[in-house]
Amino acid sequence: MPTPLLPAEPTLFSLTDLAITLLTGPDRAKYLQGQVTCDVNVLQPGQSTLGGHCDPKGKLWSDFRLLCLDDGLLMLTKPSVLARQLPELKKFAVFAKVEIAEYTGTVVGIAGQGTDVWIAQHFALTGTGLVEGGMAVRVEAERWLLVSEAPLALSLPAGQESLWWGLEIKAGIPHLEAVHQGEYIPQMLNLQALDGISFTKGCYMGQEIVARAKYRGANNRALFVLAGQASGPVASGDTLEIQLGDNWRRSGLVLNAWQQDGQVWLTAVLPKDTEADASFRLKQEEGSSLALHPLPYELTE
Repeated sequence: MPTPLLPAEPTLFSLTDLAITLLTGPDRAKYLQGQVTCDVNVLQPGQSTLGGHCDPKGKLWSDFRLLCLDDGLLMLTKPSVLARQLPELKKFAVFAKVEIAEYTGTVVGIAGQGTDVWIAQHFALTGTGLVEGGMAVRVEAERWLLVSEAPLALSLPAGQESLWWGLEIKAGIPHLEAVHQGEYIPQMLNLQALDGISFTKGCYMGQEIVARAKYRGANNRALFVLAGQASGPVASGDTLEIQLGDNWRRSGLVLNAWQQDGQVWLTAVLPKDTEADASFRLKQEEGSSLALHPLPYELTE
């Protein structure tokens, strides 16, 4: 069965389906601290974290990866969320010394067997850190993001961008698209299990709802990885159905999907108590077949 596999050697991935927002100015960390789920104030230059940006009801405008540079903060999101997310992010910026704009640099992915060694040789890094003109982020073993103000001249073979996003799915890393904005609280995307939520940082937009979900057990959904067969295209927002005896019932929605040769891997938000051996299909394709794949991390409250 085709599966998103690391290439056999360090491979370069052009990441066109990724938007980067740059925050600069002396109040950038203080300003963002009051907007998002992660603790921005503790980040030092060369550090990175996942996080979420919520509305007042605790529902996500976006999830993101945050990078801390010497002179700015970078938020990496899917481009489709920006139309609604950016105006919300900028809403109170007029009251602070912060500028929010599109980042004009480049971001690429590097993945494959030997990538950790390659990064160590080229940038003298064994983990996430600053590099000249930018930053390198170790996403997981043998897989890195590289952000740079200037174009990067890297003599590496090129990989298909879709594989990068397939590896993100396999790693259980969520990427909210516009179709899901205002639908999920951060815990439904497992951000607490990915160190993307601080429960000690103090107030931010939607914080009361996020805290209640943790301390009162108010959240009954989570992100799961599924794999199986589907001949037709699968997209973010497609409906999944679960088999109950001879019947099928709506279970959740596709977050992200990767397809190759009739096989599909996807992430979806489903009830937390979903049985490990449950059978699924896509509502639009009754002949499709999907099963849960173990998450590569512990699911915490």
